[in-house]
Amino acid sequence: MITGSQLKNAIISGSNNIAKYRKQVNDLNIFPVPDGDTGSNMSMTIGAAADALKPLPETVSAGEVAKKAASAMLRGARGNSGVILSLLFRGVAKGLGDLERADAPALLQALDLGVEEAYKAVTRPTEGTILTVARVAAEQGRDALNHGASEAVRVWDAVCMGASQALEQTPELLPVLKRAGVVDAGGQGLCLILEGMLSVFRGGIIIESGLSEEERAQETAEFFKSAAAEFDSEIHFTYCTEFVIGRDPDGAQEPMELRLYLETIGDCVLVADDEEIIKVHVHTENPGDALQAGLKYGQLLTVKIENMKQQHQALGGEAQPQPEAPADPPRLERQEPTEELGFISVAAGEGLRGLFLELGCAVVVSGGQTMNPSTEDILNAVLATPAKKVFVLPNNKNILMAAQQTVPLAGDREVIVLPTKTIPQGLSAMLAFDPDAGAEENQQAMMEAAGNVDTGLVTFAARDSEFGSEAIRHGDILGLKNGKLHYIEKDPVSTCVRVARSLSTKQTSFITLIYGEGITADQAQEAKRLLSAKVHSDVEITLVDGGQPVYYFIISVE
Repeated sequence: MITGSQLKNAIISGSNNIAKYRKQVNDLNIFPVPDGDTGSNMSMTIGAAADALKPLPETVSAGEVAKKAASAMLRGARGNSGVILSLLFRGVAKGLGDLERADAPALLQALDLGVEEAYKAVTRPTEGTILTVARVAAEQGRDALNHGASEAVRVWDAVCMGASQALEQTPELLPVLKRAGVVDAGGQGLCLILEGMLSVFRGGIIIESGLSEEERAQETAEFFKSAAAEFDSEIHFTYCTEFVIGRDPDGAQEPMELRLYLETIGDCVLVADDEEIIKVHVHTENPGDALQAGLKYGQLLTVKIENMKQQHQALGGEAQPQPEAPADPPRLERQEPTEELGFISVAAGEGLRGLFLELGCAVVVSGGQTMNPSTEDILNAVLATPAKKVFVLPNNKNILMAAQQTVPLAGDREVIVLPTKTIPQGLSAMLAFDPDAGAEENQQAMMEAAGNVDTGLVTFAARDSEFGSEAIRHGDILGLKNGKLHYIEKDPVSTCVRVARSLSTKQTSFITLIYGEGITADQAQEAKRLLSAKVHSDVEITLVDGGQPVYYFIISVE
């Protein structure tokens, strides 16, 4: 039997194990382009669960652990791999229900539900991915149970073996993996998590991440630094307020309403719940108001209030004057939905951010390739948009699932996710918006516009690799057309011209060259000049300083 304490420690161990090998998982990207963030996404997703579980007592039930973990992971989910991982654990939570302990059949039933949840969330499930690894793992566990393995640890051992075997087969199911000579990154991440859990089930040993708290914080900071995020060392609110509410069984209010209120009086808000309790964390100037709001949901079981500014001074926090830093963007505040339609977009780079704002987006969430925003990041942007219906443009296939998870969480407004997979698709969709048309008409028109755009990308090889019969060296310039690698070059300007020219046809009217970090204005002008000489004179070529990381050029061809 697996106790709640064992399950709690197992999830923490799984989190530590993938954190330990995060960079190796990141390196398992199919192409050598710098998009290998699967390890970071999965690590930060389950890391949110580990942080939520650590304060729980040893007497906690298995069902409560699973629910706490699923809740934290959903809100902290990053990227497709992170969302799928959170869905697996959501199913596990449903399967365990209110069980104090989980025997082998209960554990497998929960895992089966997790696989079902993950598959249901993907429109066209692709075999040879994390989905396959999860499914085969559950099947192997079921087979072991049917052949007499009655102990939970033996069944979980079979689950891990099945996952490992399925991972080794992923290159046979996905030719792109075989050509690249790698296994699926999401599947590898899941194997590490399952193995970390097995260590606790088998011998009670929590695998250590090998990182100190300072190193873990630094790695998290580095992840966000790639998105040009700034971290404010100033304490905005005095009181760190934490409390647990014993839920009123007759209460009808949803904890989401409490969370929305707390965001109006503070920051660092966390509201995690199940059928019995609600755990709340908030930094605020008015802890009494937070507690009073919590009383509407039931009785206060525990309360902890700490003066953070006093602690900061006691630690000498004011002893070292800090150089003046650029002003942080204002914290997103919840807005009442007074307008009919609103828009948020995901983009990286000040130029692209400004462009989407000019086109009508209320909020632009910082993110993109290698820096996927979480479900909660996108949800906060939705709630900060004063509209009854909010269109979300992810502009990246790896952010699409995280955006879709906000649909049931938005409460008093409807979320419509436009499945834009590239920046050019997002820009074209926004240009097609008609303020005189309704939501349905605009949804159709905007996606039609997005579908009429070809996208070219110019980036660099993040590692040595092979593509077909060609060797790729670290630092080579790569040209991609609609997501597929076509050119291996040495110069970003000539690669840009080659990609744009190959995408253009006799029907092409507009080409937009969005240049990013590492490209000067003179280089961008040179790319425009060279391209003008290679396409017909009726094509209008526009330069945009996007300032985006990762991609030297993003090319839109219409």
